Amino acid sequence: MTMKKITFLGLGVMGYPMAGHLVKAGFDVTVYNRTQRKAVEWQQQYHGNVAQTIEQACEQAQLVMMCVGDDNDVRDVAGRAISVMKPGTVLVDHTTASATVARDLQQLCSESGIGFLDAPVSGGQAGAENGQLTIMVGGQHGHYVQAEPVMAAFARHSQLLGECGSGQLAKMMNQICIAGVVQGLAEALHFGQQAGLDCKQVIEVISKGAAQSWQMENRHETMLAGKYDYGFAVDWMRKDLAIALEEGRKNGSTLALTALVDQYYADVQKMGGGRWDTSSLLARLTS
Repeated sequence: MTMKKITFLGLGVMGYPMAGHLVKAGFDVTVYNRTQRKAVEWQQQYHGNVAQTIEQACEQAQLVMMCVGDDNDVRDVAGRAISVMKPGTVLVDHTTASATVARDLQQLCSESGIGFLDAPVSGGQAGAENGQLTIMVGGQHGHYVQAEPVMAAFARHSQLLGECGSGQLAKMMNQICIAGVVQGLAEALHFGQQAGLDCKQVIEVISKGAAQSWQMENRHETMLAGKYDYGFAVDWMRKDLAIALEEGRKNGSTLALTALVDQYYADVQKMGGGRWDTSSLLARLTS
């Protein structure tokens, strides 16, 4: 099936530009957002279509994409979408949520003859705005084949990793890795400052070796400047880590470092930094 009529549900910092890239790619895009003012703003910028309800947005769509807040939001929004979607269409959830929700929605979609993919993304707001997201996907190959050309409008890479839930499990791994790397970077910068080094010069050197990371390349300058009012919020990172830690308890994983960094993020929240970027782990060491 040639995908032309696409619906996007949720116009947050990620969904807003993702839906915009779909318009730029030539798809007939309809959006829905709980706050209609944001939907109207999006329409003025991208000249797509705005629906007043989830049901109105989804009833004629060939493929529905969504990027909302948490498990409860996913269940509510997806349930309303599935109630009107036609058999043979596909629902793609780009929210970072639990694997349990993904499996439950797959079952619900299957009962209605609808395809489902759990497809959380990585790359942050900048990746969404630049169309350079990485997408981790769980679901059936046939449904992935239908959705992949559409996801390509805002992704530099997507990969099917297994049955439904696999995408969410992979995203948990992604967040576990990020938490450890950011804490290590924060401690290294703090150490360098305490030692009286020019940390920018040090990063210029060590970023060319084995210590290199995306976080080091893209966050060290703002961390050293104490600027955190942007990026992926600590509140959202704690939500993601809670999902990973819960899944770890279920499958017997040992996630000691993840649990520790999660508590460090709780310290940042107590400092009033719930909306700060995740790189704000340095702030708890320098305050």
